[in-house]
Amino acid sequence: MLTRKQRELLLFVHSRLSESGISPSFDEMKDALELKSKSGIHRLITGLEERGFIRRLPHRARALEVLRLPEGMGASAPAPTPAPEPEIQPPFRPQVIQGNFSHALPGRTIEAQPSGETIQLPLYGKIAAGTPIEALRDHSNMAEVPAALLGKGDHYALEVEGDSMVEAGILDGDTILIRRCDTADNGTIVVALVDNMEATLKRLRRKGNTIALEPANAAYETRIFGSDRVQVQGRLVGLIRRYH
Repeated sequence: MLTRKQRELLLFVHSRLSESGISPSFDEMKDALELKSKSGIHRLITGLEERGFIRRLPHRARALEVLRLPEGMGASAPAPTPAPEPEIQPPFRPQVIQGNFSHALPGRTIEAQPSGETIQLPLYGKIAAGTPIEALRDHSNMAEVPAALLGKGDHYALEVEGDSMVEAGILDGDTILIRRCDTADNGTIVVALVDNMEATLKRLRRKGNTIALEPANAAYETRIFGSDRVQVQGRLVGLIRRYH
């Protein structure tokens, strides 16, 4: 599911690529979406990229490729390949994506269970492994989970959308099982809340007063924040995958 601004940006970029084969500038995108700063465009592009709608071509300034359009507008929409531009390596800037995860999600407290038993966990929407989570509090959405996958504690389930954690074996469409906690060791895969706005699934690294949120996909960059900007919302304890 795309936000309204993500959809507007995707269609604007697709239109410009179709007309000229060249991606619009960040200023042009900002003006087209009536945003006040280019940082908002950075956030929208990252969200679209991690959801598989666009791709940034490496070592080229302003080089975007539209991979697909929203549902109902065609399964895929390859745009003309952007014209080559001089190689420019942009400086790293942490990109924060607005979301809605400012309150802890309720879960299910697990006690020791007999082997082979299953448990119903609340299933709270999709976490895009790098884009906002729309936290759903509708208890009619449940995931049936083997009790053996869970230890004691408060748990909930999330659906994964995106590919930023594929090298850790977490794929698009997987259901991940999260144990609620507010601390985690270095190297732990966690649900982290950034700036009280964005929830993301990443590997946690601490160094001094900074926290790095590390993807498990070389196509995405590690993002670094002050420790006061990141709150651990839970750690990954299990995964369920269905084959079709």
